[in-house]
Amino acid sequence: MSSLDEIREFRLKKREMLIQKGIEPYPRDGEAFISLSDLRDSFSKYSKSKRVKTAGRIIAFREHGKSFFADIFDGTGKFQIFGKLDEMKEGEFTRFMDTTDIGDFIAVEGSMFVTQKKEKSILITSWTMLAKSIRSLPEKWHGLQDVEERFRKRYLDILMNDDIRTRFLMRSKIISSLRGILDKEGFIEVETPLLHSIPGGALARPFATHHEALDHDFYLRIAPELYLKRLLVGGIPKVYELGRNFRNEGIDMTHNPEFTMLELYEAFKNASHHRAFLEKLLGGLIRQVTGGSVLTCGEEKILFSKKFTEMGFSEALKRYALIADFNSVSQSDLVLRARQLGIDIAGVKERGKIADEIFKKVCRPKIIQPTFVIDIPQDISPLAKANPEKENVADRYLLIAGGLEIANGFSELNDPVEQEKRFHAQEEAHKAGDSEVTRMDEEFLEALEYGMPPAAGLGIGIDRLVMLFTNQRNIREVVLFPTLRPKD
Repeated sequence: MSSLDEIREFRLKKREMLIQKGIEPYPRDGEAFISLSDLRDSFSKYSKSKRVKTAGRIIAFREHGKSFFADIFDGTGKFQIFGKLDEMKEGEFTRFMDTTDIGDFIAVEGSMFVTQKKEKSILITSWTMLAKSIRSLPEKWHGLQDVEERFRKRYLDILMNDDIRTRFLMRSKIISSLRGILDKEGFIEVETPLLHSIPGGALARPFATHHEALDHDFYLRIAPELYLKRLLVGGIPKVYELGRNFRNEGIDMTHNPEFTMLELYEAFKNASHHRAFLEKLLGGLIRQVTGGSVLTCGEEKILFSKKFTEMGFSEALKRYALIADFNSVSQSDLVLRARQLGIDIAGVKERGKIADEIFKKVCRPKIIQPTFVIDIPQDISPLAKANPEKENVADRYLLIAGGLEIANGFSELNDPVEQEKRFHAQEEAHKAGDSEVTRMDEEFLEALEYGMPPAAGLGIGIDRLVMLFTNQRNIREVVLFPTLRPKD
């Protein structure tokens, strides 16, 4: 038996000891406890009370003969408690010493005081076990050493590491602030289906499932775009959804199969309007969340206080991938360059897709300051309007910052005849073996035929946005429970 198994067995005996004494180790306690942060912040108020009652998890314990000090934590903060044999009710001191461990949740009752070391504390007169901890917590200063174990047991990672807790509290604040800004701008939040009969709205391989009652295959959504644009047809001019998407793709530093996206659409706007809107949105978000306009990426400072740079897609390929002129380079030379850069493009036939793979691997990581990459190839933008002034490019942009793709936006194609042609081209690519194309959606085409106003849309990857805000380079560090291979 390992030492951890022995500790578990010892704690189980303590649990049984409580039961033998007629004490429920997991009681249904409905009392109102004062939060530990409230106790600390309003100490002078509560110190006037003869009795206060609070609760938390024991995270530290120090014995001093016939007395002890312990720290408890309730998620809002921690507080010191002090127990003394002659101050506690009969038998309470001994029962505490015999049956509690670090990790247990307890309720305590007592009076407030300040120790000689000026530490705000509670002198406890009685206590109650709320939840007996059977497994021992990781050692405070070393925590979980295995990185994958940290992700698998995120609850312990958060409990033992204040930095991790702060990171996910910031994620929550980012999402809450985004909603507040959009609501103030007049956008309406909606919910659209997660189960799609046709995978569409993005270039990605979907997860497939089967509905037994309907005897029909469905797909977890790869994007909500085609449903949100139906709402533009329905007369909702500003609409957004913040939720989960699923893509059956590889897992790496910036990709998790299950991820969070914000998608928004606005009638009577175009891509250039939304680039200005995105600058305003992110500037306001950073001020709300951090109080400033600068984020840190590695050792570099990312400035959001000035107008974002614009760079053409072909310019990025020239500058960072040494492709002199994407518009005139032959397909074979483009394939050769991809292979030289170690990029697997097996089965990829579209010029734009080959170039996009080069851009993602070679160019994007080098773009640190907020930059709009514009003039994206049309053949990888089947739902975007064409740029009326430039051949073979879409009226589309990417926002790159900190080497991450933060947002993707374009002027929405609202011509049903042209959209049908694009869908047919995508279907041909699918028949040729491309599993990531947007599929033909007859119901969406029917909605377009009723008339969709000119509109701009954009999507923001929330996970990558949080990576940017918290200076993380691995997406799994900002997802509470990332996708992992099951244990054997």
